[in-house]
Amino acid sequence: MKHVIIGVDPHKLSATIEVVDQREQLLGAGRFSTDHAGYKAMLTYAKSWPERRWAVEGANGVGRPLAQRLLEAGEQVVDVPAKLAARVRLFDTGHNRKTDARDAHSIAIVAVRTGTLQVLQIDGELEALRMLTDRREAPTRRRVQTVDRLQALLAELLPGQAKRDITTGQAKKMLASVRPRDIAGKTRRRIAADELTELIAVEAKIKKATAELKAIVLARGSTLMDLHGVGPVVAARILADVGDVSRFADRNRFASWTGTAPLDASSGEQNRHRLSRAGNRRMNHMIHIAAVTQLRLDTEGRTYYRRKRAEGKKPLEAIRCLKRRISDAVYRQLLADAERASAGPGGHCGASQESSAVDLPPHIDTSDQPLPGPAEKTLRPTG
Repeated sequence: MKHVIIGVDPHKLSATIEVVDQREQLLGAGRFSTDHAGYKAMLTYAKSWPERRWAVEGANGVGRPLAQRLLEAGEQVVDVPAKLAARVRLFDTGHNRKTDARDAHSIAIVAVRTGTLQVLQIDGELEALRMLTDRREAPTRRRVQTVDRLQALLAELLPGQAKRDITTGQAKKMLASVRPRDIAGKTRRRIAADELTELIAVEAKIKKATAELKAIVLARGSTLMDLHGVGPVVAARILADVGDVSRFADRNRFASWTGTAPLDASSGEQNRHRLSRAGNRRMNHMIHIAAVTQLRLDTEGRTYYRRKRAEGKKPLEAIRCLKRRISDAVYRQLLADAERASAGPGGHCGASQESSAVDLPPHIDTSDQPLPGPAEKTLRPTG
């Protein structure tokens, strides 16, 4: 039987597929619902071709549920970045008008022509990290909102004593020091006490979630938390989004994916780069957190930042240089962890050519060039 590619254009309620062979000849197509009955019907239809591989667009986004179900069923799945499918659609038709059938065709053609697409595999720990980090974001946002409401109430109860960053202990003392007599004041104090109770409960949830993330990160043998500014939450998010670090050819590709590598904006005799807003924005935010933390402490990062400022760079430019340096350090640490895991018995193989189903596509349309003029090489030469 022929080896076929099944291109999938996934949506929340439906999935459109197209089956092609290695010569890009159409063998079949169909549209199925994503409920249990539709999924079973799609699998039954696909079994007409024993040697098959599924190509799912956006396996980390809207295509994640379908990709996960296919992997759990033992199917081979590759992730097709939406940009590659859009390019094929444009070159194939001369325009970029979309239909589900045309999208499925473009996805299948990309899988046939591209041998470097990432093969997905199930990694339970990484999936757990992703879910836990996503879940922790909700109480974190809730804490910010609760603190804002509590501070507004305290500012009315105790004029002139408001604090910019208040703790639960400080809030308790402030509430204990005020005893309003009028009904408005009593109501205000009662609401502030309720907000304080909610804040204590939210912080307890955040603390529990952070401890759980730390346990999983350490269980994977990760040393990311050895880096200044990288705590359990940052390390968990990095591991969950990066997946298999071997999918990045070098530190420049990794920096391009994190959005810490500048875009080449040179023209003629003018050689310059500009800020990149592409890449994985969550990863960029995690690296920014690490950079800000390093600036607050007496670290090599702060020394590096001050050196860049002394060279004439503006504060934001110096921070961008520091973020690129941290990106290189994270990449180096991930490589070292992967090599150690692959060498040790019973470890998590981090140097395979397959990626987790929670990976994000590393091929993005940004410059792979390092920031001009930063520090010396941050990776040790191999061999």
